[in-house]
Amino acid sequence: MGIILEEQVDDDVLVPPSNFSMVEDGIYRSGFPQPSNFRFLQTLNLRSIIYLCPEPYPEENLKFLQANNIRLFQFGIEGKTEPSVSSLRDAIMDALRILIDVRNHPVLIHCKRGKHRTGCLVGCLRKLQNWCLSSVFEEYQRFAGVKSRITDLKFIETFEVLCLRHCFYSIIYRYHGYGSKKRRLLYREENFQKPQMTSV
Repeated sequence: MGIILEEQVDDDVLVPPSNFSMVEDGIYRSGFPQPSNFRFLQTLNLRSIIYLCPEPYPEENLKFLQANNIRLFQFGIEGKTEPSVSSLRDAIMDALRILIDVRNHPVLIHCKRGKHRTGCLVGCLRKLQNWCLSSVFEEYQRFAGVKSRITDLKFIETFEVLCLRHCFYSIIYRYHGYGSKKRRLLYREENFQKPQMTSV
Protein backbone atom coordinates (compact mmCIF):
# COMPACT_ATOMS: atom_id res chain seq x y z
CA MET A 1 0.00 0.00 0.00
CA GLY A 2 1.41 3.33 -0.99
CA ILE A 3 1.94 6.12 1.51
CA ILE A 4 0.46 9.48 0.64
CA LEU A 5 2.54 12.35 1.94
CA GLU A 6 0.53 15.49 2.47
CA GLU A 7 2.50 18.62 1.71
CA GLN A 8 2.11 21.14 4.47
CA VAL A 9 2.46 24.82 3.76
CA ASP A 10 4.01 26.83 6.55
CA ASP A 11 2.00 30.03 6.77
CA ASP A 12 4.76 31.59 8.87
CA VAL A 13 7.31 31.48 6.06
CA LEU A 14 7.99 34.97 4.68
CA VAL A 15 9.21 35.05 1.09
CA PRO A 16 10.91 38.26 -0.13
CA PRO A 17 10.67 39.31 -3.80
CA SER A 18 13.54 38.34 -6.09
CA ASN A 19 16.65 40.51 -5.83
CA PHE A 20 15.35 42.05 -2.60
CA SER A 21 17.75 44.19 -0.58
CA MET A 22 17.83 47.21 1.70
CA VAL A 23 19.31 50.30 0.04
CA GLU A 24 19.16 52.57 3.08
CA ASP A 25 17.08 52.72 6.23
CA GLY A 26 13.55 53.07 4.88
CA ILE A 27 14.49 52.36 1.24
CA TYR A 28 14.30 48.89 -0.33
CA ARG A 29 14.74 47.43 -3.82
CA SER A 30 13.56 44.25 -5.52
CA GLY A 31 12.19 42.54 -8.58
CA PHE A 32 8.45 42.50 -9.27
CA PRO A 33 6.55 41.40 -6.13
CA GLN A 34 4.40 38.29 -6.51
CA PRO A 35 1.38 37.40 -4.33
CA SER A 36 3.62 34.97 -2.44
CA ASN A 37 5.67 38.00 -1.33
CA PHE A 38 2.78 40.03 0.08
CA ARG A 39 3.10 38.79 3.67
CA PHE A 40 6.80 39.65 3.64
CA LEU A 41 6.09 43.13 2.29
CA GLN A 42 3.61 43.71 5.10
CA THR A 43 6.46 43.40 7.60
CA LEU A 44 8.18 46.42 5.98
CA ASN A 45 5.23 48.74 6.76
CA LEU A 46 5.62 50.36 3.35
CA ARG A 47 4.12 53.75 2.63
CA SER A 48 5.08 53.86 -1.04
CA ILE A 49 6.17 51.79 -4.01
CA ILE A 50 8.16 53.25 -6.92
CA TYR A 51 7.36 51.16 -10.00
CA LEU A 52 9.68 51.68 -12.98
CA CYS A 53 7.85 49.75 -15.74
CA PRO A 54 5.33 51.10 -18.29
CA GLU A 55 2.96 48.11 -18.02
CA PRO A 56 -0.19 48.49 -15.89
CA TYR A 57 0.12 47.26 -12.33
CA PRO A 58 -1.62 43.89 -11.82
CA GLU A 59 -5.06 44.05 -10.22
CA GLU A 60 -4.06 41.67 -7.42
CA ASN A 61 -1.10 43.89 -6.53
CA LEU A 62 -3.28 47.00 -6.61
CA LYS A 63 -5.69 45.39 -4.17
CA PHE A 64 -2.78 44.60 -1.86
CA LEU A 65 -1.61 48.23 -1.99
CA GLN A 66 -5.10 49.52 -1.28
CA ALA A 67 -5.59 47.12 1.64
CA ASN A 68 -2.31 48.24 3.19
CA ASN A 69 -2.54 51.98 2.43
CA ILE A 70 0.52 51.91 0.17
CA ARG A 71 0.83 54.63 -2.45
CA LEU A 72 2.00 53.69 -5.96
CA PHE A 73 4.30 55.97 -7.99
CA GLN A 74 4.76 54.72 -11.56
CA PHE A 75 7.52 55.89 -13.90
CA GLY A 76 7.25 53.97 -17.17
CA ILE A 77 10.78 53.23 -18.34
CA GLU A 78 11.05 50.79 -21.26
CA GLY A 79 13.04 47.67 -20.48
CA LYS A 80 13.42 45.72 -23.72
CA THR A 81 14.25 48.69 -25.93
CA GLU A 82 16.77 51.34 -25.05
CA PRO A 83 14.91 54.48 -23.91
CA SER A 84 16.21 57.83 -25.08
CA VAL A 85 18.67 59.44 -22.71
CA SER A 86 16.39 62.44 -22.22
CA SER A 87 13.30 60.36 -21.37
CA LEU A 88 15.31 58.13 -19.02
CA ARG A 89 16.87 61.16 -17.34
CA ASP A 90 13.48 62.81 -16.83
CA ALA A 91 11.96 59.63 -15.37
CA ILE A 92 14.91 59.05 -13.03
CA MET A 93 14.83 62.69 -11.94
CA ASP A 94 11.13 62.51 -11.08
CA ALA A 95 11.58 59.18 -9.29
CA LEU A 96 14.48 60.58 -7.24
CA ARG A 97 12.30 63.44 -6.02
CA ILE A 98 9.85 60.88 -4.65
CA LEU A 99 12.60 58.61 -3.33
CA ILE A 100 14.45 61.15 -1.20
CA ASP A 101 11.31 62.58 0.38
CA VAL A 102 11.14 60.91 3.80
CA ARG A 103 7.37 61.41 3.86
CA ASN A 104 7.22 58.54 1.36
CA HIS A 105 9.32 56.18 3.49
CA PRO A 106 9.44 53.24 3.92
CA VAL A 107 9.53 52.84 0.14
CA LEU A 108 10.18 49.92 -2.21
CA ILE A 109 11.74 50.46 -5.65
CA HIS A 110 11.14 47.77 -8.24
CA CYS A 111 11.02 47.02 -11.94
CA LYS A 112 10.63 43.56 -13.48
CA ARG A 113 13.83 41.87 -12.32
CA GLY A 114 15.24 44.50 -9.97
CA LYS A 115 18.36 44.81 -12.10
CA HIS A 116 18.59 47.49 -14.79
CA ARG A 117 15.95 50.17 -14.23
CA THR A 118 16.10 49.76 -10.46
CA GLY A 119 19.90 49.71 -10.70
CA CYS A 120 19.92 53.00 -12.61
CA LEU A 121 17.73 54.72 -10.03
CA VAL A 122 19.77 53.42 -7.09
CA GLY A 123 23.00 54.30 -8.89
CA CYS A 124 21.85 57.90 -9.35
CA LEU A 125 20.81 58.02 -5.69
CA ARG A 126 24.33 56.92 -4.76
CA LYS A 127 25.78 59.75 -6.85
CA LEU A 128 23.53 62.15 -4.98
CA GLN A 129 25.02 60.68 -1.80
CA ASN A 130 28.53 61.38 -3.13
CA TRP A 131 29.53 57.73 -3.48
CA CYS A 132 32.67 57.15 -5.56
CA LEU A 133 31.83 55.88 -9.04
CA SER A 134 33.62 52.54 -8.61
CA SER A 135 31.40 51.71 -5.61
CA VAL A 136 28.28 52.77 -7.53
CA PHE A 137 29.24 50.46 -10.41
CA GLU A 138 30.08 47.57 -8.07
CA GLU A 139 26.63 47.78 -6.49
CA TYR A 140 24.92 47.92 -9.89
CA GLN A 141 26.86 44.91 -11.17
CA ARG A 142 26.19 42.91 -8.01
CA PHE A 143 22.46 42.93 -8.83
CA ALA A 144 22.67 42.90 -12.64
CA GLY A 145 25.22 40.07 -12.75
CA VAL A 146 26.09 38.86 -16.24
CA LYS A 147 23.23 40.99 -17.62
CA SER A 148 25.05 44.23 -16.74
CA ARG A 149 24.49 46.89 -19.41
CA ILE A 150 27.20 49.28 -20.53
CA THR A 151 24.51 51.81 -21.47
CA ASP A 152 23.22 51.81 -17.87
CA LEU A 153 26.69 52.37 -16.46
CA LYS A 154 27.29 55.20 -18.95
CA PHE A 155 23.98 56.79 -17.99
CA ILE A 156 24.81 56.65 -14.28
CA GLU A 157 28.29 58.04 -14.93
CA THR A 158 26.99 61.04 -16.88
CA PHE A 159 23.90 61.70 -14.72
CA GLU A 160 24.19 65.24 -13.40
CA VAL A 161 23.12 65.46 -9.76
CA LEU A 162 23.56 69.24 -9.61
CA CYS A 163 20.24 69.58 -11.42
CA LEU A 164 18.59 68.09 -8.33
CA ARG A 165 20.56 70.02 -5.77
CA HIS A 166 19.00 73.32 -6.74
CA CYS A 167 15.83 71.87 -5.15
CA PHE A 168 17.26 69.35 -2.72
CA TYR A 169 20.63 69.74 -1.10
CA SER A 170 22.83 66.67 -0.89
CA ILE A 171 21.50 63.97 1.40
CA ILE A 172 22.96 63.80 4.90
CA TYR A 173 22.57 61.37 7.73
CA ARG A 174 21.36 62.46 11.14
CA TYR A 175 21.06 60.28 14.17
CA HIS A 176 18.01 60.97 16.30
CA GLY A 177 16.56 59.84 19.61
CA TYR A 178 18.29 59.22 22.89
CA GLY A 179 21.09 56.81 22.18
CA SER A 180 19.44 55.69 18.95
CA LYS A 181 21.64 54.95 15.95
CA LYS A 182 18.79 54.75 13.50
CA ARG A 183 19.41 57.12 10.62
CA ARG A 184 17.12 59.05 8.33
CA LEU A 185 17.66 60.71 4.97
CA LEU A 186 17.30 64.47 5.30
CA TYR A 187 17.73 67.65 3.34
CA ARG A 188 20.14 70.21 4.72
CA GLU A 189 17.60 72.99 4.58
CA GLU A 190 15.17 71.08 6.79
CA ASN A 191 15.01 70.40 10.48
CA PHE A 192 14.30 66.77 11.20
CA GLN A 193 10.67 65.99 11.83
CA LYS A 194 9.31 62.48 11.92
CA PRO A 195 6.46 62.14 9.40
CA GLN A 196 3.13 62.19 11.19
CA MET A 197 0.85 59.21 10.76
CA THR A 198 -2.80 60.05 10.28
CA SER A 199 -5.67 57.68 10.83
CA VAL A 200 -8.08 57.09 7.97
